[in-house]
Amino acid sequence: MNGQETKQTLLIGIGNSAREDDGLGWAFVERVEQEAYFNGDCIYKFQLNLEDADLISKYKLVVFVDAHKGELPEGFRWNRCIPAAGAGFSTHQLEPQSVLYLCQQLYNVQPQAFILVIQGYKWALREGLSLKALGHMGSALKGFMTWIDGYRQEIHGLERRKQ
Repeated sequence: MNGQETKQTLLIGIGNSAREDDGLGWAFVERVEQEAYFNGDCIYKFQLNLEDADLISKYKLVVFVDAHKGELPEGFRWNRCIPAAGAGFSTHQLEPQSVLYLCQQLYNVQPQAFILVIQGYKWALREGLSLKALGHMGSALKGFMTWIDGYRQEIHGLERRKQ
């Protein structure tokens, strides 16, 4: 570890609330922050950068949340985030997989990481989410709550077995 205490969970909302459904990542994180049971850290990003590799190196679990322009059968989708070297044009905009790869390469740390994408419909320069996107976000939020509770139980079970 980079000489710092490892924290438990980081939730990263990616997007832009001034571009309609592109704000789904931020809106999701805002709703999670309002839930008293969630005791992780939450941040909002317009885009991911090189510096985010250092940020995520301090956590055991990282969940990236972003809007998705394509069709998703359930309106949202979970993916495990697998480290991958990015071949992007700039280090000013990275994919979650590239940030995880850089974290591994630079800090020799690889937190468990997941990507939650939520289907959006409207992308104009305007505040507010579409009704369909709000519905998908509600479904994703319910799924996240169930998933994070299961994850915590699994981690606590593993910690008890180590003792």
